[in-house]
Amino acid sequence: MIKSLAKMRQFGAVWAIIEEMTKQNSELIGPEVFVVLMRRFASSRMVKKAIEVLDEMPKYGCEPDEYVFGCLLDALCKNGSVKDAAQLFEEMRVRFKPGIKHFTSLLYGWCREGKLMEAKFVLVKMREAGFEPDIVVYNNLLNGYAVAGKMADAFHLLQEMRRKCCEPNATSFTILIQALCSQEKLEEATRVFVDMQKSGCEADTVTYTTLISGFCKWGKIDRGYELLDSMIQGGHTPNQMTYLHILLAHEKKGELEECLGLVEEMQKIGCTPDLTIFNPVIRLACKLGEIRQGVQLWNDMELNGLSPGLDTFVIMIHGCFEQGCLVEACEYFKEMVGRGLFSSPQYGTLKGLLNTLLRADKLEMSKDVWSCIVTRGCELNMYAWTIWIHALFLNGHVKEACSYCLDMMDAGAMPQPDTFAKLMTGLRKLYNRQIAAEITDKVRQMAAERNMTFKMYKRRGERDLKEKVKAKKDGRKGRAHRPRWRRRSGGANLL
Repeated sequence: MIKSLAKMRQFGAVWAIIEEMTKQNSELIGPEVFVVLMRRFASSRMVKKAIEVLDEMPKYGCEPDEYVFGCLLDALCKNGSVKDAAQLFEEMRVRFKPGIKHFTSLLYGWCREGKLMEAKFVLVKMREAGFEPDIVVYNNLLNGYAVAGKMADAFHLLQEMRRKCCEPNATSFTILIQALCSQEKLEEATRVFVDMQKSGCEADTVTYTTLISGFCKWGKIDRGYELLDSMIQGGHTPNQMTYLHILLAHEKKGELEECLGLVEEMQKIGCTPDLTIFNPVIRLACKLGEIRQGVQLWNDMELNGLSPGLDTFVIMIHGCFEQGCLVEACEYFKEMVGRGLFSSPQYGTLKGLLNTLLRADKLEMSKDVWSCIVTRGCELNMYAWTIWIHALFLNGHVKEACSYCLDMMDAGAMPQPDTFAKLMTGLRKLYNRQIAAEITDKVRQMAAERNMTFKMYKRRGERDLKEKVKAKKDGRKGRAHRPRWRRRSGGANLL
């Protein structure tokens, strides 16, 4: 309960539970209770509250020790409060005897923020306290250099590790390989990989995956396959991430058959594809117009016991309506709503689907989609209503747009000023004074309830509408006058 409430930032409730535990049985309270609280305060950037937990612990018969203090330092450093952690460390080092884990947390925190001078100062202090850096300390510093792009310093540190008889492990070499791959220094990354094997340090799945990822990222898919074969022959089992990097490289090139082959290969070796694998393949199938193949992949996914996630639904809906398969797009959208996955982040998908349907003159289908959202009890804010009303208006359905605007106000949502101005313009063209008067009266009433003057609301709407129209015209002019040639160095102007 404490973990769950702390995660929800219900800190008052957490302290209330601790009080109740004290009354029921004080022996229930141990250091871990307070460590959970510290970590949550730290992740919420409530540094003072996290530190105050140390002072509160004795009140509940639990004295903080080096372990608890180390957990606090670690939490602060991992959540971007390393400066506060360093200050606390200096203040508390008399009360709590520093250990190598305390120094490691600080060094990690400074490296994470790219403050390598501060990290090296911690290393000096660590040695002064009688601790020699272990492999974890060296790897943290190595990662700091690599992320900062200071590869010369990283290689010097690797040599120092060997001189100090702290042999680099698979993580050490993987850090260097990842940094070099990100800079497209693939041959250097390969040399580090060879050096690793020569030194007797066996590459693990993470190392192979990192190198495969690097080659695939820069379009060297064949080299990625060679490493995959070498990996399998060496007795290492590829995981989802290993295949994902190769798959994404094929997706980038539009190679659907190769993606399908990879999925089949994964299943043969017992590496069951998950949503991270199926989603890109379905996306590529839809992009290439192979909707049937996308549906087949969806069915295969469900046969494997996988439930399509939100991303899968969004991919399929966009793929279907972009390829003109409007019935299928609506069915997937309604299924997504039925599963309770529709919320405000999916308003972009809703907008795309509604506009596509209305442009194709499928008014009843678009109404059915909107009705599905309403009847399922989805939370609809003013932006969702605006998407629907604007889609109707822009596609010539002015009366329907006005009707839904009235529904919107009945639901307690007030139209944006430019929406009101747009509808009034459309109704004037239709000479429909009755609906115009009904909407205006409701808007006047809602404006009064919100302490707004109707006159200011109306002016703002007219102004916003003019600005949007002008911006559209300027955009069209800009595209029309854009030169169709570019000057190239050493050459003529080419059409």
